[in-house]
Amino acid sequence: MRQIRAAVRFNFLGFFRSSRTVIVFLLSAIVCYLLSGRVYEVVAHFGTPTQAAEPFIWTFGDTQAVLLVSLLLIFLFSDLPKLSSFTPFYLVRMTRRKWLVAQCVYVVLVTALYVAFVLAVTIVLCMKNSFPGDLWSETAAILGYSKTGQELHVPSTVKVMESIRPYGCMMQVGVLMFGYSLTLGFLVLLGNLLPGRKYGMLLALGYSLYGFLLEPEVIGKLLGYEEYQLYQIRSLVGWISPLNNAVYGMHDFGYDNLPTVAQSILIFTGILAVQIASSGRAARRYNFTFLGTE
Repeated sequence: MRQIRAAVRFNFLGFFRSSRTVIVFLLSAIVCYLLSGRVYEVVAHFGTPTQAAEPFIWTFGDTQAVLLVSLLLIFLFSDLPKLSSFTPFYLVRMTRRKWLVAQCVYVVLVTALYVAFVLAVTIVLCMKNSFPGDLWSETAAILGYSKTGQELHVPSTVKVMESIRPYGCMMQVGVLMFGYSLTLGFLVLLGNLLPGRKYGMLLALGYSLYGFLLEPEVIGKLLGYEEYQLYQIRSLVGWISPLNNAVYGMHDFGYDNLPTVAQSILIFTGILAVQIASSGRAARRYNFTFLGTE
């Protein structure tokens, strides 16, 4: 464990001073600001406050928002696995398996930090008109019990408010986003461990495109389905699309043929298990190349 911790600490050397890190976190803050614009419109329109967790829940209540903020992680992880002139020093003192575990721990910690940053940004952006109590706001009630939420594309629904409190909902939204973002990060790692070290970003972009294309509305238009027929498509897509599994509103609340939040977490766990096992196989055949010293 000491060797793994040392390798993880080494991976974080210069992380917060890296231009790549600064650019990604700045862009994520800009994306959060743009995506939460509809929340500002709601608050300004009704003149009522929101609960502190509601901006995060509403901002990332659809697939497009989750996809946009997660795509930035592909750029952040594009340099995986972390290699430098000190890597041979670690490799002669630990096995490849331990080295790979250190890479995986690095991905988990960076992804958790990124999701926490996104959560903090959305809370800070709306904190002037929010309150900390763990109760749904009057704004949420107005949006949930009327068609205003659908017209403004704010995912505040009665079934959510009746099943869970705001902070609990915030935690589940964060966990689902973390699970999806983690699969993206491990996919980049796996692709870069394959011969050629060129496939990480391609695999992650293809994975994102797969989720984007599996939109019920898009599939319905392609198949010529009417609005009332989209229920079957939503039920199917809710199970087979990792991106839809990352959206809280695409889950079963007692009367939908959709996965529960726990089942989505199990789906992400299964995907991650396959990715880690495949990465372990690829790491055994990975050819380290070091040219000179820094």
